[in-house]
Amino acid sequence: MKVLVTGGAGFIGSNLCERLVQEDYEVICLDNFITGKRENIKGLFDKENFSLIEGDIRDYETCLKATNGIDIVLHEAALGSVPRSIENPLLTHQCNVDGFVNMLNASRENNVERFIYASSSSVYGDSEVLPRVEDKIGNPLSPYAVTKLTNELYANNFARVYGMKVIGFRYFNVFGKNQDPDSPYAAVIPRFIKALLNGQSPVIYGDGETTRDFCYVDNVVEANLLAMKTDNLEAFGKVYNVGIGEQTSLNELFMLIKTSLINIYEGNGRLEDVLKLKLIEPKYAAFRKGDVRHSLACIEKCKKNLAYCPRVRLATGIYYTCWNYYIDGDAET
Repeated sequence: MKVLVTGGAGFIGSNLCERLVQEDYEVICLDNFITGKRENIKGLFDKENFSLIEGDIRDYETCLKATNGIDIVLHEAALGSVPRSIENPLLTHQCNVDGFVNMLNASRENNVERFIYASSSSVYGDSEVLPRVEDKIGNPLSPYAVTKLTNELYANNFARVYGMKVIGFRYFNVFGKNQDPDSPYAAVIPRFIKALLNGQSPVIYGDGETTRDFCYVDNVVEANLLAMKTDNLEAFGKVYNVGIGEQTSLNELFMLIKTSLINIYEGNGRLEDVLKLKLIEPKYAAFRKGDVRHSLACIEKCKKNLAYCPRVRLATGIYYTCWNYYIDGDAET
């Protein structure tokens, strides 16, 4: 079975590629390397069942060639980040909407069996309903959120009009291996970890009581594999929340990360660094435009239709992630 992963050199895409290669799928990665990195997939280049297409989903001919002979598309390619979309809404639209429709229609023309795509919890916008339930959304608060909602509308329309088998996933604050801590738009967890590893105070926007449903990347990979393999016809033509169903404040998150790093330092005999780390406290800055105040996923629909069950809980995922950043950095091990 041939699987095309768009954005396959990015954070989530590279984790998907790695798992699919391990499971002996024939994996084709499509990436333009605007945000993806070759180092994320460097361990796959010598695998016989992995190949790379360097190309841009904004070019329709590239999409047609990439989907030719493909059984399943996992569409992860997008220009992420709420702040970036506010700074550059046009580029965000071009990548996330024009590119999405290109991939969707190319998949239709090439008779791709199923199209599984990444949406986002940002589509819930200003909704005050908690936990977030798929059929109750509010007004999008950023251009990024608008693009992801538009993706869902197109996907569902193609399912109805053309009979395509589509499944969408609203990811809730995914974190883990290969997430870039150096981007100016870096997500909160890699930012916090990098700051603490460097002996610095991480910045929390707002009062720290903003909450999120933080989901380790292995859970997201598992959800995609379930969507690839399901024979439940009721699962198609729908969008699902993918999180762990737990609410964590940024203040709590800071303490979880700090505790994990302290344990890692202690385990490596770095007691002097432990003392320094214990003294570090976060800095607080103004709330950012477009940020949602509270977020929590209801994952019952995904459990019911796809048998999704998040296996890696937050504390475990945080420890894994801290350890990966620790051994990948300049730290002594």
